[in-house]
Amino acid sequence: MIDTRGFATLSVDKRRERGGFRMRAAWYERGGPAREVLTVGEMDAPRPAPGEVLMRVRASGVNPGEVKKRADWMGFGLGYPRVILHSDGAGTIEEVGEGLSPSRVGERVWVWGAQSGRPFGTAAQYAALPSEQAVPLLDGVGFEVGACLGIPARTAHRCVFADGSVSGETVLVSGGAGAVGSFAVSFAKWGGARVIATVGSEGQAEAAMGAGADHALNYRTEDVVARIREIVGGTGVGRVVEVAFGRNLALDAEVIALGGTIAASASDAEPEPRLPFWPLLFKNVTIRLVGSDDLPEDAERQAVEDIAACLEAGALQPRIALRLPLERIAEAHEAVEGGQSGGRVILDID
Repeated sequence: MIDTRGFATLSVDKRRERGGFRMRAAWYERGGPAREVLTVGEMDAPRPAPGEVLMRVRASGVNPGEVKKRADWMGFGLGYPRVILHSDGAGTIEEVGEGLSPSRVGERVWVWGAQSGRPFGTAAQYAALPSEQAVPLLDGVGFEVGACLGIPARTAHRCVFADGSVSGETVLVSGGAGAVGSFAVSFAKWGGARVIATVGSEGQAEAAMGAGADHALNYRTEDVVARIREIVGGTGVGRVVEVAFGRNLALDAEVIALGGTIAASASDAEPEPRLPFWPLLFKNVTIRLVGSDDLPEDAERQAVEDIAACLEAGALQPRIALRLPLERIAEAHEAVEGGQSGGRVILDID
């Protein structure tokens, strides 16, 4: 057990004056089950490179993709000798690298991509990352909310708006109570769409409706295709936001409108889905695959602007199901892995 009493209250400069700059962090050096490979301990804190900021992390978000990476789900390996987990987080800027204005010091921010193409993420007391990936966090919005935004909100925004305005459209969101799905529901509703969400339980239906859905259809108990046709008539839905691409392709092909778009961000159950080619072709359907790490610059900029606007309007209200300290990171990963959290899982970093 590491004694860190009084550590967090020392300034960056004071700690450097004492001859070292250490931090608490959670990391892994090989893939595998959370309790077998995760270590919580002390290591050197990063320094911001030119164009980077150093953030004092207050909250770190746990995403399904990061749980998969830690487990080496696709067998790609770590890519680095040591990985500090998590791309999403929120906190305050404590130092800026060369070329940046010191006016950013003290700014409250939420961040994205902290561990995208880099070894060290937000599951630590400090994280260094490019300045443009540290976004001002509105006053009154808690760090725990900021830590929810990075991967799921940006991915959902791209899925909803990549093909233009949704005003007047009917948008179908699969998994409307999940991390990406609930944000997609909120963005689509904010954008002027009628929103239909699919869910797997009564509790999820309440969550999807709370996020802004006009209809929440339980795929376990309802004939979803029949219910969608009842809601939209013969026109079909213009847009589908899909988080289970392979599993839902047959359903989507039935309910998509002529010239509609399916924007998919995940396909866990069917990683190599079979495509119903002719039904989709006859409807001139566009399939858009959306990854969270490499959005076009203009899409990234628009997502950041719209996230801020939605937060200010109260249109984004992520559900946080579990908040744990850094020391319990393995438990946090298991909650996400088991799909039992009922909302976002956040680590409080203090």
